[in-house]
Amino acid sequence: MSTGRAPEFAYAGGVLATGLADVTTDPAALDSRGWWAVVVTYEGKITCARFEHVRPAPHPDGPWRPPGAWTSSLDEPAYRAGVETIRAAIADGVVYQANLCRVLSAPIAPDADIAGLGARLAAGNPAPHAMTVRLPGLAVACASPELYLAREGAAVTSRPIKGTGRTARDLLPKDRAENVMIVDLVRNDLGRVAGTGTVRVPGLCEIEDHPGLVHLVSTVEARIAPGAGWPELLAATFPPGSVTGAPKASALALLEELEPVPRGPYCGAIGWVDADARRGALAVGIRTFWQEDGLLRFGTGAGITWGSDPRREWHETELKAARLLEVASG
Repeated sequence: MSTGRAPEFAYAGGVLATGLADVTTDPAALDSRGWWAVVVTYEGKITCARFEHVRPAPHPDGPWRPPGAWTSSLDEPAYRAGVETIRAAIADGVVYQANLCRVLSAPIAPDADIAGLGARLAAGNPAPHAMTVRLPGLAVACASPELYLAREGAAVTSRPIKGTGRTARDLLPKDRAENVMIVDLVRNDLGRVAGTGTVRVPGLCEIEDHPGLVHLVSTVEARIAPGAGWPELLAATFPPGSVTGAPKASALALLEELEPVPRGPYCGAIGWVDADARRGALAVGIRTFWQEDGLLRFGTGAGITWGSDPRREWHETELKAARLLEVASG
């Protein structure tokens, strides 16, 4: 298979995968054989790509040009109005928390290569769950700090992030409350597919430093029940709780009303699975760029609770985007 411009590849954790052998939308393939790159859009479209050649290597490079002017799917007044709508829904008991997002878009040069952007992100904004993928009709450069699902055999780990500031002093009681709500949601999601009594929380609201900001991060662990695999894990836990809200079904319905464009790979899942070794890691698709229709897109958002200030939440979305947009602009 060929994009007509450059060979397909996936890069994550110092490993380069080339030689595209298979592409499927069936997550059961992740329990079969081989090394797979995985991209799941927030809307649930799954792409699993098996590669023949997987080896340690530096990140591939390619031509990159700064994108044009950015536009947002929600401007500041619209975003702040959305925050107020969510606060009203919380007052009415519809949701406890919801993650309101917006998608930024900018025109890019025809010869701009996602490999070039991925290499620049790796140098300028290193992230623990970064991944770059180029497939037919799909080009993604992700610098995610957030682990959605890691699997080693039957052992599963999720590390939801809620709470963001420039420094630890910026974190508020609202951030901790938001984190605890999402941890409860993740526990419940994993509980649908976990063995009885195996879900635990070994780390709660720990402060982590990342380029340009800090996050509150918690760790949830479980062991999946016998007979369960990747399809059951995804069905029980997707979309990730940290980018939806609680209760999840109510938050999803509310966000569909408030967000004018699809999120795409942003807030979905991006990562790899080694089916032979029965291990893999999928990131929450935040801090993520993707190419679509001659545009470079990037999503940013914030978790809204009753204690949210609309202006502060808008600025949180700007903070999360700022460093990544600087890197993309060279």
